Amino acid sequence: MLDVILWILIVVLFIVSFIGVIYPIIPSVLLIWIGFLLYQFGINSDELGWLFWIAVAILTVLLFVADIVANSYFVKKFGGSKWGERAAAIAVIVGSFIIPPFGIIIIPFIAVLVIEMMQKRTLKEAFMASIGSLLGFLGGTVAKVIIQMVMIIIFVFTIIF
Repeated sequence: MLDVILWILIVVLFIVSFIGVIYPIIPSVLLIWIGFLLYQFGINSDELGWLFWIAVAILTVLLFVADIVANSYFVKKFGGSKWGERAAAIAVIVGSFIIPPFGIIIIPFIAVLVIEMMQKRTLKEAFMASIGSLLGFLGGTVAKVIIQMVMIIIFVFTIIF
């Protein structure tokens, strides 16, 4: 019975981790790790070997790096400033609470546009930086979803095979 409850909790944690893509305040990767640890210490401590833990640790680091690199790359590529990049990061979190899920796209776009305009950029330059912020967020989000899915798939394959 306890195993069933733990499995339900693990599945719920995995599902909620994807909600964290829309609400960045939810620590997605932490929820996945809690699911792994629940399995390790609550269901079967023998199946998840060191190779599994190394793989998910590397994927966790890759998840963080991909998110940061995607945002920085696109903001810079589209002419955005460091202030625009910072504004986009903060606005994603704020936007997740304002008109979710669209706030995570609209609020950063507007924030970067305003910040870049305040730095005496032309409307076209500010708009392009906003587009870069949007593409960076979307690129990072896609990378996060893929990496999270890979982590869960590795977990499932490890315990099945």
